Amino acid sequence: MGVVIIISNYLVQFPINKFNLEKILTYGAFSYPITFLITDLANRRFGKEKARKLVYFGFILGILLTLFISTNFEDVISIRIALGSGTAFLVAQLVDIEIFQRLRNNAWFIAPMTSSVFGSITDTFLFFSIAFLGTGIPWVTLAFGDLFVKLLMAFLMLIPFRLLMMKVLDINVGRNA
Repeated sequence: MGVVIIISNYLVQFPINKFNLEKILTYGAFSYPITFLITDLANRRFGKEKARKLVYFGFILGILLTLFISTNFEDVISIRIALGSGTAFLVAQLVDIEIFQRLRNNAWFIAPMTSSVFGSITDTFLFFSIAFLGTGIPWVTLAFGDLFVKLLMAFLMLIPFRLLMMKVLDINVGRNA
């Protein structure tokens, strides 16, 4: 979890400078959705309380790694990225856990998809507003571009979610798994 967070916090600083995407998308949008996969798998296998512990551990580790590895303390944006990342991560992951928990008895894909969508929306707008509001960086367009990719990735993460449920977690993937 911590490694995914640090990679995402680093990559969010770099807009994609191809296909005119520099004002709507950063590279961090592709790695961050993996955190929802990790949280949802932990929630499915070990339950809500252990998933929360994983999120708290990821939060502490992610903040420490971000502060020591990718934060430039002479750059206000870098500090705001660290603060925004931590705040958005914690709130969004806890939202994800609650929604997943309430929907876990539905078809196998309902809980991870729905919780990831709401978690991604929460994370995106908290992070981008904390990190970039008032900086001149086009954070609203970046947020929408980021959210689009996160939602696409949430959909694609259903594949490893189901495979990992079957293979690694040894969970029955029937209707109520």
